[in-house]
Amino acid sequence: MKAVRVHAYQEPPRYESVPEPALQGPWDVIVDIGAAGLCRTDLHIIEGQWEPIQHPRLPYTLGHENAGWVREVGSAVTTVAPGDAVILHPLTSCGLCPPCRVGEDSHCENASFPGINADGGMAERMRTNARAIVPLGEGLEPRDVAALADAGLTAYHAVRKAAARLVPGTHAVVIGAGGLGHIGVQALTAITAARITVVDRSEEALALARKLGAHHTVLAGDDETTVREALDITGGGAHVAFDFVGEQGAELLAPRMIRGRGQHYVIGYGGEVRLPTIEIISREIDVIGNLVGTYQDLVELMALTADGRVRLHTQTYPLEAAGDAMADLAAGRIRGRGILIP
Repeated sequence: MKAVRVHAYQEPPRYESVPEPALQGPWDVIVDIGAAGLCRTDLHIIEGQWEPIQHPRLPYTLGHENAGWVREVGSAVTTVAPGDAVILHPLTSCGLCPPCRVGEDSHCENASFPGINADGGMAERMRTNARAIVPLGEGLEPRDVAALADAGLTAYHAVRKAAARLVPGTHAVVIGAGGLGHIGVQALTAITAARITVVDRSEEALALARKLGAHHTVLAGDDETTVREALDITGGGAHVAFDFVGEQGAELLAPRMIRGRGQHYVIGYGGEVRLPTIEIISREIDVIGNLVGTYQDLVELMALTADGRVRLHTQTYPLEAAGDAMADLAAGRIRGRGILIP
């Protein structure tokens, strides 16, 4: 079969032939990939940012946002059958460690992370396990939901954590309305009562945010002007700011856009959050990290998607054009999410 593989950092991945995956255990599931999402994390992997954290053995196949159809199941699997349409939770978790026991799949002590430290779904087929499988409801197609497996899940996870805080009369600021942020706006609209202000450098992205439910938008430019405008709109600062960019200076804006006792949710990454400790304690602000999401988060997100309350905006590419797709993503030419179709 064909796959997109990383052989060395700082080099473009290769589209090449590799052996097909096979069942190795009773809980394994082989999936025919219908679509694989393209994420900025894939660019960071190629840069080598994940090597100190995950230590993948090169070469391996990219792709951590995957959906498709079950091809083959292990002897213990009863929850899905060949032919079922499914989306895959990004991690294959064990179900036995303390984090798994309380439903925190993304912190499983024995997990593998296909596409990041093991072979992923930028391929015709991949192996996962039964705990990662979420069946798709009627009317949902793999190509329409694949990127929700990580981008959507991560955005929803952050909003879900903050939802209890975002009662009527509160304000949320969303920094970045691209592949992650446009899903975050929809999640905020679906499960919170907050007024939503979106900050982005792109007029096109802001126009999309307004269509998806944003109440206010700010065209980012000079930092001082951008912060002042956000503070004016929110009446002195957001109760929660969601940073879906996390680099190129965006990570420095969110702490300035929240009010006292506000919360800064870090979702995008690549930069550095810099805050004087006196500011943290005097304002009693929180900086909160977000890693993917739980299995239950993905189930809830699929329910919202089936109801038409969350929808991905995508640009599709054939699998063999993965290099072109990554170049478009790096250059900011993709609105929404890039999707690779084997």
